[in-house]
Amino acid sequence: MRQKKYVLLDRDGVINHDSDAFIKSPDEWLPIDGSLKAIALLSKNDYQVIVITNQSGVGRGHYSDATLTDIHLKMIRMVKAAGGEISHIYCCPHLPDAGCECRKPKPGMLLQFSKDADVALDDIYFIGDSLRDIEAGIAAGAKALLVRTGNGEKTLAAHPELNVPNFENLYDAAEYILSR
Repeated sequence: MRQKKYVLLDRDGVINHDSDAFIKSPDEWLPIDGSLKAIALLSKNDYQVIVITNQSGVGRGHYSDATLTDIHLKMIRMVKAAGGEISHIYCCPHLPDAGCECRKPKPGMLLQFSKDADVALDDIYFIGDSLRDIEAGIAAGAKALLVRTGNGEKTLAAHPELNVPNFENLYDAAEYILSR
């Protein structure tokens, strides 16, 4: 039996355009050029794509759990229409000061995925656009990659010491993973 392959992705700024005012409705969820194609490319090459996302807008009262579900259903439908698949979504709805173990930069969601899938993270890529994504990936033992979409350019400018591979966008990161 072939071992399953996984790629973990942050959502906002990696798959879809981010907003300082939060993505509060399905209408506001807009994919970044090439991101759906990237997920399709990974899916067609037998990778299971898992989304790992902080969504404190729920805890802040900007949108409900039901609205977040609707946003994710739109994302899943659009990914499927592009030929890809999202296998699972891990989400932290807590406020930054809640002290939970799941909110990135803590590795809780990645560790929960590792437990659920019964896999070690040392050969699994986690792609994000912010320092907290990279920190969570490294803390969990995953291979962290940074995309320059979303907050990626700002993250690189603010942290020139960051020693992780970085890519123009999710599609370029997907091609890198497939070349390994």
